Amino acid sequence: MKVLYFDCFAGAAGDMIVGALLDAGLPFEELKRALGSLAVEGWDVSVVRVVKTGITATKFRVHEHAHVHDGGHGHDHQHDHGHHSLDQIYAAINRSSLSDAGKARAIAMFGRLGEAESAIHGIPIDKIHLHEVGAIDSIIDIVGAVFAIEWFKADRIVVSPINVGSGMVRTEHGVFPVPAPATVTLVKNAPVYSTGIQSELLTPTGALILTEFASAYGPVPPMTIEKVGYGAGDRDLKETPNVVRVLVGESEDVRSAGAAAPAGPSMKVVVLECEIDDMNPQIFGVLMEKLYAAGALEVFYSAVQMKKNRPGTLMTIVAKPEQREAMTEIVFRESTTIGIRHQELLRECLDREMVTVTTTLGPVRFKVARRDGRVLNAQPEFEDLAKLSNERGIPIKDVQALAHKAWLER
Repeated sequence: MKVLYFDCFAGAAGDMIVGALLDAGLPFEELKRALGSLAVEGWDVSVVRVVKTGITATKFRVHEHAHVHDGGHGHDHQHDHGHHSLDQIYAAINRSSLSDAGKARAIAMFGRLGEAESAIHGIPIDKIHLHEVGAIDSIIDIVGAVFAIEWFKADRIVVSPINVGSGMVRTEHGVFPVPAPATVTLVKNAPVYSTGIQSELLTPTGALILTEFASAYGPVPPMTIEKVGYGAGDRDLKETPNVVRVLVGESEDVRSAGAAAPAGPSMKVVVLECEIDDMNPQIFGVLMEKLYAAGALEVFYSAVQMKKNRPGTLMTIVAKPEQREAMTEIVFRESTTIGIRHQELLRECLDREMVTVTTTLGPVRFKVARRDGRVLNAQPEFEDLAKLSNERGIPIKDVQALAHKAWLER
């Protein structure tokens, strides 16, 4: 299972995240080609190597024609050039070469920004003028991050607690405390802190990207590190290198078909639900198989009584947030429902691994669940029990008892 870990000890901005992923192996020419497909004029991008308080890092720059890029912790939330409306941004994304899932993700991210601005300023979302994020540098940073993270094909993305900085920041609407209002809205449910550095370390764009893709927050998860990338901001901080670090590696995926999600201290999931009362019951099995094949973490059905006293089935799907569009497409295509509810939740999971135990009948794999290193559950894989039962002609309940005995005596 491929893992990306974002270490945000000096906060994060959009260009810093893209820079870190370039530093970790994303080909610059592929990124540039993807960004060019937006067909938005008046900009160019470049990459340079810089040193930030002793750390060599990659600086991703957006050059606007006749304007200077000022993102990445030099960002003061003011731009003297034109901004793009949400409709213009959506149109650019839809004509880009991003995957369908990437387009849906990018559009949803700008929708989140619009909702944040609308709530803060009390303006209807259709009249929102995105001062900070409607500028071309922010559009490039966000779309670039979506492409970059998709390129790595990570199964799990973990984000450290985020250093937000402190002090005051000047925005289009005045001088506000750090973190800025939009940033605060975007990092709800994410762990943040401040070491007292007098600077805006976490920008709205950085907050948007991290919270959109994080499946969990916390320390470095168990993983084998393969690559490390450092993405630089503009400012030089005396206290710490002004960089985001990304660790790229592998972690064993112990999921079997239909099993739970990878473990993590706090994992963000999306839950989709709908009731169905007019579908051939045989289709439910096929639908479940297709959802699991597409990456669903859990799929289950419950009997419900619907309007007009009709019996029906409540379908519940648990998936990674980035899989919501794919799950929705499958349900609409394969079932008779005409509407789906969804909400994002945080879910706690135990750390899990597979351990093979030798029994008197043969080897049996156990799924072992731990918390803080303590074993809390150990269950044999049913498929292994069934195989030994069939091979030896012994009732499966007796095979299970022998397996548990072997586990306790191992």
